[in-house]
Amino acid sequence: MKEVINADQSYQQVEEQARHYFQLLNEQVTKKSYIPKLVDDFQKWKVNHIHHPSFFSFFSSKQKKPSSKETMHYIKWLDYTNKLEDYLKRSISYIYLRDLGKTLEDQDTQSKIDQVVGDLKGSLIDSTKNEKKELFGFDWIIQKGKKEQILLTVDWMLSKLNTVSANIPEELDAANAQRKLIKIIAGVLMHTIDAMEEDISPSERREKLDKAIRLGYCYGLTYPFIDDLLDSDLLSKIEKEQFSQLIRTSLLTGKVPPLGSEWSEATLQFLAYIHTELKEAFEYIQTQQSSSKFFEQAYVFFHSQEIDRQKELSNKTYTNEELFVPIILKSSSSRLVARSVIQETEDDDGFEQRTFLYGIYNQLADDFADMFDDLKVGAVTPYTYYIQHQQHRNDLINPFEMYWAVISNLIHNVYHSHSETREVILNRAINGLKRFKEKHGKKKYEEVMKQFASGFPEFNAILQKMVEKGDDVDFFDKLLRDHMVDHFKIQRAEKEAFKEKIQIVKEMVNQELLITPDLDAEFQQDLVLEAANYSLTGEGKRLRPIMAWFVGVEMYGLEEVSLLPLFKSLEYMHTASLIFDDLPSQDNASYRRGRPTVHEMYNVAIGELTGLFLTQKAIEQQTLLEKFDSKTVLELVRYSAQVTANICKGQVMDLESKGRRFSKDELETMCFYKTALGFEAALVMPAILAKANEKEMNALKKFSRHAGIAFQIKDDLLDSEGNFENLGKSARMDLENETSTFVTILGIEGAKNEMWEHYCLAIEALESIPQNASFLKLFLNNIVHRDR
Repeated sequence: MKEVINADQSYQQVEEQARHYFQLLNEQVTKKSYIPKLVDDFQKWKVNHIHHPSFFSFFSSKQKKPSSKETMHYIKWLDYTNKLEDYLKRSISYIYLRDLGKTLEDQDTQSKIDQVVGDLKGSLIDSTKNEKKELFGFDWIIQKGKKEQILLTVDWMLSKLNTVSANIPEELDAANAQRKLIKIIAGVLMHTIDAMEEDISPSERREKLDKAIRLGYCYGLTYPFIDDLLDSDLLSKIEKEQFSQLIRTSLLTGKVPPLGSEWSEATLQFLAYIHTELKEAFEYIQTQQSSSKFFEQAYVFFHSQEIDRQKELSNKTYTNEELFVPIILKSSSSRLVARSVIQETEDDDGFEQRTFLYGIYNQLADDFADMFDDLKVGAVTPYTYYIQHQQHRNDLINPFEMYWAVISNLIHNVYHSHSETREVILNRAINGLKRFKEKHGKKKYEEVMKQFASGFPEFNAILQKMVEKGDDVDFFDKLLRDHMVDHFKIQRAEKEAFKEKIQIVKEMVNQELLITPDLDAEFQQDLVLEAANYSLTGEGKRLRPIMAWFVGVEMYGLEEVSLLPLFKSLEYMHTASLIFDDLPSQDNASYRRGRPTVHEMYNVAIGELTGLFLTQKAIEQQTLLEKFDSKTVLELVRYSAQVTANICKGQVMDLESKGRRFSKDELETMCFYKTALGFEAALVMPAILAKANEKEMNALKKFSRHAGIAFQIKDDLLDSEGNFENLGKSARMDLENETSTFVTILGIEGAKNEMWEHYCLAIEALESIPQNASFLKLFLNNIVHRDR
């Protein structure tokens, strides 16, 4: 095997550095020299964090602190109590320390932190004014992409995240996988933005942001698809060895080996996708590297993880060095990789050294928080190993003591006793203990403290007072982490429920659609009726009746049975429009809904008459809305007639587009008449029956306009990029017919940009609808992410 990096040399060099660091920390633990320094630190710290309640605070219900799980209420409370700015300042300062390896005493760093805090504070306050806005959700990402003019990159990223969510094995937890990916992407973006010159040109900025997002995703895949996978029970022991060897070979040789066939059938079902995605990611990263530094650091990261992963909790002989050195390496290299992947390899005034020394602080905090989960699966960490063997191994270092020795070393030796740095680090440490206590309860917490803190009773007494009395120690990134995980889980559940409900409504509509023959008819073979039912039994999406169901039943609370005629009417109208659209005099399409079109199956005359027949049947169904007063039904019929007439105008524009080049504005007008009006009818007609007010009607119309145009753009993209199997009709028909589409006018990239522009405008329209219209947002997401 020809190696392109010197793996042994790379690892041995940093391993030796880690050993020296461990010995330094071990000496402080042995001598307990860190304790007097930390006692003094806490004396200074408590001035700002232990508050005595005022008399009036007992009578102020508004000042009652809400749970941070109530995200918007919590942010409102922070703003109301004038704590929001300090809260954000310590949070962003911590990120600059941990992720960017900065020093807070640097004035340039302080200026950047203040700017981020100001921008973030404004965004959060704005979010609290409209609780329908999702905090830093996908809509926010799209809006940021629009502002930075990188919507195509955002489109690529969202498509990747959706694919990961859809393909990841359930045991790997899709919500956490998405969170980790977004976190790594954000981390790489932060490094990229931090390294940008102030006078960078807009085009160069876009190029760097695009590259950072793609590299962040590619590197981020290693967390769910390597680290989490190897920690899970999805692979057998032999399969884990095989997969680890595949990753090792890739890093050493620069080439990803084939997956091979020596896997169980169940494993191959998900591993084939993982291998393909990792291979694509690896090869992209490789094209962006001008040196071997990324792969050397990635190897250190992977190998140190492997050393820890292969340990067994039952083994009684691990030395302290064997326990602590790998976590020094993996915790520091994970952050060094995030910087080297974008080729920012300059030391930046001590970045690498600070990052190397800082990493174990986070790792020991994370291992403390996860110790019970780690114990359940038999994972070896300094905490689980201490719990398991401490009674028989007097030589074992107490990891909780090591944790505080690390904190003291960082404050005084790395950051030179800088007061603000001390504040941030101690805030984070106390916050971690508070979160642990809240999660596991007071009794369990006290048991843990008895086991880990009995060796320094005086310091522990001070520490527990800080945990009990200390305030203003929470962090935005923790809130965001919890919020994102909850949001992704809720979103996933909503999507599944939405899909199930769509299928239920679709089946209900399908059962009602077929038109029964007229028993009094004088002729036996009714070809028009036969053709109508043929067209209705095709595999249609039934989008319009489904949309009407959600608005009528879920949004306005109307009875489903009373709306059945409306559902049938909408599908009859839509199917009629497709029959006309497919005729030789118009698009001359041979396939629709996966089978021959009506005029191909019968003849052109039958096709024309069938379209007219279904249009009249649609009106007939509207007159059967007997549960509603006649004036309201009459208004609905009048509106329906107007919409049908206007849709015809849109089709005329479509026909005139053949052979001539439309402008973007003309295309949008045509799409409004041809597609968006059909969506509008599906939303407005049930709203008419519910007697919705003008503001709600206008919001539904605005949403329909932009959702309809986004739908048509997606159709154009699918026609350009799709295939018959997915579409159910021939692809690239627009090109053959010389039809003006968003793709032929704007190109694929321009069309995607335009689709996301209309997505954003449709989302904005939903904000003014007082009822719960979350299904419309899900519907909109289905539009832009569908493959047919």
